[in-house]
Amino acid sequence: MIAIMKKELRAYFNSIIGWLFIAFFLAFVGLYVFLYNFLNQSAFIGYALSSVSLIFALLVPMVTMRIIAEENKQRTDQLLLTSPVSIGRIVLGKYLALEILFALAMAFICIYPVIFSFFGPVNMKMSYVAVLGFFLVGSAYLAIGLFISSLTESQAFAAVMTFVVVLITCLADGIAELLPSTAKAAYATYTFLWLIVAVWLWRMLKNSSVAIAIFAVGECALTAVYLLKPTMLEGTIPTVFGTVSVMKLYDETITGVFNLTMPVYYVSIAFVFCFLTYQNIRKRRYC
Repeated sequence: MIAIMKKELRAYFNSIIGWLFIAFFLAFVGLYVFLYNFLNQSAFIGYALSSVSLIFALLVPMVTMRIIAEENKQRTDQLLLTSPVSIGRIVLGKYLALEILFALAMAFICIYPVIFSFFGPVNMKMSYVAVLGFFLVGSAYLAIGLFISSLTESQAFAAVMTFVVVLITCLADGIAELLPSTAKAAYATYTFLWLIVAVWLWRMLKNSSVAIAIFAVGECALTAVYLLKPTMLEGTIPTVFGTVSVMKLYDETITGVFNLTMPVYYVSIAFVFCFLTYQNIRKRRYC
């Protein structure tokens, strides 16, 4: 695991990717800190971090698109899959490399509250809770990017899909307010989403019969609900999009509301997507 982690870190810092990630991250955060904190004379860094959250849509694909997809394309993944290293350690080593890279960038952010204290009183507890929350948000997105990279051999596809997923989950609250709430719109949306699930299952299982059967069962159930009791679907699209908002709990934290739900939520997301990555790689080992 440690060897894999070191290999990935060397790959990032021997190329320009790792340095660009840190440079762009610090540049964007620094710009928002200047605008929100120095110009407005605010000592709380949480507002700047919340406003810069969209940076994840650009930077997460940058560092995750190649981490497994490149090995899939070059078939170097076979060396890992046939090695005595367990799949869990492979996934954990790669994810830890991403976490360390992100932690290095976040270490510079931790200095800001100290700098603010030179100009006036700073609530250090709230400031570092906001920094911790931002780190957990990034950790969750890195796990999502790691999983998407494991699904394909194309770095470009992995980057685009990660960008789309991160962007949607960042903007989910705003998107939810714009979406129609009719039963017809819900039926069409859920049909499309279920089709995506079926395609993903087909790619995972390599069994078209199972994927078609699962899609057919789900579609029949959805059609029955739409025809018999359409009111059950009304207003569900905004609700669903609201629940996939990754930034919602973080935004509650920066208003001074903190509970254990936030770290548990983000750690759970990271665990689930690392587990899905594990299952995807495990499937290839035994195919």
